[in-house]
Amino acid sequence: MKRRKLIFFYLLVLFLSILSREVHAQQTAQIFTRQTDFLLSLPEDCQVDTAKKWPLLFFLHGIGECGTDIQKVKVNGPPKLVAAGKHFPFIIVSPQAQDPDIGWEPEDLNRLLVYVKQTYRVDDTRIYLTGLSMGGFGTWALAIKHPEEFAAMIPICGGGDSAEAWRLRHIPIWCFHGALDNVVPVARDEQMITAAKRYNPWVTFTVYPDAYHNSWERTYNNDSVYDWLLRQTKFTYKEVKVGRQVLNNYAGTFVGSQGDTIILSVDEKGLQAKTPNGSFSLKPSADNLFFIDEHLPVDITFIPNTKGRCNSFIVFEQAKNVYKRIK
Repeated sequence: MKRRKLIFFYLLVLFLSILSREVHAQQTAQIFTRQTDFLLSLPEDCQVDTAKKWPLLFFLHGIGECGTDIQKVKVNGPPKLVAAGKHFPFIIVSPQAQDPDIGWEPEDLNRLLVYVKQTYRVDDTRIYLTGLSMGGFGTWALAIKHPEEFAAMIPICGGGDSAEAWRLRHIPIWCFHGALDNVVPVARDEQMITAAKRYNPWVTFTVYPDAYHNSWERTYNNDSVYDWLLRQTKFTYKEVKVGRQVLNNYAGTFVGSQGDTIILSVDEKGLQAKTPNGSFSLKPSADNLFFIDEHLPVDITFIPNTKGRCNSFIVFEQAKNVYKRIK
């Protein structure tokens, strides 16, 4: 009897082993794609001049327009004006968020933006971002996540993470909010504006003293808003000349807040940085502001003391890294 039980046990183990191999053998690769519906409006002359590139206006709606009925996106903002017959000198892309509990996902929006740039004749130096309410929050979030994409932004009655506002230091911002807003308190945008102004000289905050939550109506019906957008182009660093005496104040060995070391020196080519990963030139955009590549949102701000000598500097990249002189 014991022998039969032992044989049965081994047969069971063998069967499970074969079954396990079968399960593994049947695995197949699958792809999940999230669909994003959007409204597209092209300028009147887009089909006439087939070589011209056009500014792009990226619009994010509010929570009430979420769902799967794309026509709901026409309720407010530029899509509403287009539906009423207004002509804009922009390509206008107005995506729809499906789930109000999720709202706007910056990486989903960025994938759509990449698709639009690849598919239509977009002027990459004039991509503008705007949104209202939930879309105002989405505007702040998307610009913070991908500041390299936008020439200007107009958030309306929104808010965001003020600790990350430094990432918007090169994007002109014109923000709007109603003083009487009882849905999104004006303090939410005030916090973002206050934080952004510490790093960004191109920030304007317009508060309508008599407006409630619908401050977007007055904003999007104001043609001067679109004129302002069209005057903005994507920031690029411009190299200037800085005297060797100034550069000498920055020479030395510095240790960052992450423990890494940078050695700065001056030669006939200018200010040079040496790190464990290699050496490269720092190009001056001002006496105390330097960059590596004119198209990358990476810069270095030196903080000189009262005698002009630099004891620290900040590298703005994916995060802020403060470096302090050790010799």
